[in-house]
Formats: sequence, C-alpha cells, structure tokens
Amino acid sequence: MHADAAELELFRDNVKRFLAKEIAPHYEKWEKESWMPREAWLKLGENGLLAVDQDEQYGGSGVTYAYSAVILEEVARAGYGSLCTGLSVHSDICAPYVNHLGNEAQKAYWLPRLTSGECIAGIGMTEPGAGSDLANIRTSAIKQGDHYLLNGSKTFISNGQHAGLIILAAKTDPAAGAKGVSLFLVDTSLPGFARGRKLEKIGLHSQDTSELFFDNVKLPLDSLMGEEGKGFSYLMQELPRERLNIAVQAIYSAEGVLQQTIDYTMQRKAFGAPISQLQNTRFELARCKTEIECNKAFLNQCIARYNENKLDVPTAAMIKLSSTELQGRVADACLQLYGGYGYMVEYSVSRAFVDARIQRIYGGTSEIMKEVIARSLVGR
Repeated sequence: MHADAAELELFRDNVKRFLAKEIAPHYEKWEKESWMPREAWLKLGENGLLAVDQDEQYGGSGVTYAYSAVILEEVARAGYGSLCTGLSVHSDICAPYVNHLGNEAQKAYWLPRLTSGECIAGIGMTEPGAGSDLANIRTSAIKQGDHYLLNGSKTFISNGQHAGLIILAAKTDPAAGAKGVSLFLVDTSLPGFARGRKLEKIGLHSQDTSELFFDNVKLPLDSLMGEEGKGFSYLMQELPRERLNIAVQAIYSAEGVLQQTIDYTMQRKAFGAPISQLQNTRFELARCKTEIECNKAFLNQCIARYNENKLDVPTAAMIKLSSTELQGRVADACLQLYGGYGYMVEYSVSRAFVDARIQRIYGGTSEIMKEVIARSLVGR
C-alpha cells in the first residue's frame, strides 16, 4: 500500500491531536520525574499509534513506513525527545525484527501485544565492554537439551525498565566471533532475568534506559529468531531502518526547535527592536532553515528507497550522519540566540540541546558512520 498524500496529512492531524491531548499536559512532569508512566504506552496503543506498519492481522494498520515516520516526525517536532526515542525502539526497531525474522508463532504471539501497548519492547545489543563492537559481545546462550542457558548483561537499553520483551543478541558459539551471534526473543518474566538501575542521563530524562542482567535464564528453544549463527547478518539488514528512524527524529527535532526560536527572536527585544532584525540572528536562522530543508530532501529520498526495499547500509549511514550532526548544530545555534535564557531549564531549547547530543552516539556513532561510508567508497 502506497501512502496517499491526503490520507497521510489526515493521519498527521490525528497524531497532532493525540499529542496535544495526551502528551502535552504531562510531558514536563514526566521529564522532571525522569519517568514516563506505563499508561502512556497503553494510550498510544489504544489510539493505533504503535507499530502502525505491521499487518492488520497482528493489530497494525497495514500501512507503509511513511505513516510510522509521520508519528516520529510530529513527536520530534513537538520536542518530546524521550517519547520519540522510546517509540522508535519499540515500533520501528523491535516490531520489524519480529515481523521480518520471527516465525508465524512468534509473530502471532508478540506483535499483537506490541501494537496494543500491552508489551513494550527493547533491543539488547550493547554491553559494558563491547560498545559498537557487536562481534565481541560476551552474553552467551548455550543450548542444553530443551532450552538455551542464557548468561550475561547488557547496558544502555532503551525501554529497559518497562520492557516485557527484549530482542537479544547473544553468543551461541562463543569461539566463532561474529559468526557465533544469534538473536533471541526474551520474555522478561522468565526466572533469572533482572533489571538493573534506571540510568541517569544528561538528556532524554523520561526515557527509561537500563542495565539488564541474565543469570542462568532458561530460554525455550522456540525463543531463537531465525537461524543460529546468523544474528550478525540479521542485525546488519535491520540497521538501515534504525538509522532512518534516528534521522527522522533529528531533522524534525531541529525543525521544531528552529520554529520556537524564530518565534522567540520576533518577541525578544534588544537595542530597542526585536532581535530578529539583527543581521546575525537573521543569517543564523536562514542557515539553519536551509540545512534542514536539504537534509529533509535526502531523508524523503531515503524513506522512498526504504519503502521499495532499496535503502542500503551506506546510504542509511549517510542520512544518519548528516542529520544528527545537523541537529546538534541547529540546537546549539538556537540556544545561542536565546542568550542566557537558553541555558535555563524552563526554556525548552535547553532540553532540545541536551536531547540532541545522544543522536550522534546511539545507532552507531558519527565516527562509525564515516567508516561505514568510507568502506563503500574505498574498501577496508
């Protein structure tokens, strides 16, 4: 199904109405308390805003990624970075993993729970000593008769405190490097699973990020996703969408904070006139707007490629690199235009500034993106 432009805009209006009614009155409180309640996820599910591009038989809407992108766009534009990150992981990373790699029984069990908000999902890749080097993860899942015995830990796991499902990378053959990595669907109600502390971050305060621990967890054999030893290649094929999601969040977060800043500069006065009349202000706003529009054009091209199953790893790395670097520049420039007020927590530009910083790190750092792109040009 292709996205009809008029239908897409109607859907966008519905998303905006939902955010105004269900998120806007509470978001500041959630950020101050560093906690987004479980009920928020159930409301998202009730309103059909979780994993929308999954098949209708599993509770989705059966639409294209363009609709899922609209949700991320509007959440990001409104400045709800914590919600945007959590949604991206749940709807646009974890649900597609289940859909693309799960068997029919796995899809039938998990996807309806993900689309309703009954279950929240997280993805367990990063470990304390491995970082971006997934070939050297130490968490192991060793087959023992009618189950796998899972041991290890993960860190920096988004949605970790709420998650009922973790899509986990573990070594089924610890001696085989990248070829020994397999993926599992881990039900967090299993004995031996434990959540560590909710990690404190400089930004994205209400997005729950956690340590996870696995102590002799007995995973049923049917928890395996796809085939043993193919986890690393599965990760590589799913990474383009993850990086596309991050790019959507980056560009529309930048657009949102720029609009707030434009409004502020037209009201704030210095030397007897609005600061929007100062050449430096005008040129900074012009530069930010131009960079956003250029990146948005590339983003739309990437979304079209993704919908045609043609978005490759280097191109996804390019849009992720370009857009997240842009987000950082725009957030910094906008904060500067607020002057001292920009450093005050009461002004949302300060949140936009700190929330932007993680975007150049997760999903693969900017440096990793450059290496991925370079390898496509000149080899290793």
